Amino acid sequence: MMLRYTVIYETGPSGGYSAYAPDLPGCIATGKTLAETKQRMAGAIAFHIQGLRRHGMALPAPTTLADTVEVGDAA
Repeated sequence: MMLRYTVIYETGPSGGYSAYAPDLPGCIATGKTLAETKQRMAGAIAFHIQGLRRHGMALPAPTTLADTVEVGDAA
């Protein structure tokens, strides 16, 4: 079964990126580029899920959804 978790990517003050999966508390990754951060986050999620399974814990259901909203100039 393939699970699809929402991941939030943010830029940091130094220009790098960070990422987290709201449905997997504590599962984070960082990188210098967005591509690097995405790759690291995929590995972090796989590692996180392996750890949950190893400890006999249930996998959290992916329930978080994200979208973007386009707005006009607020000024």
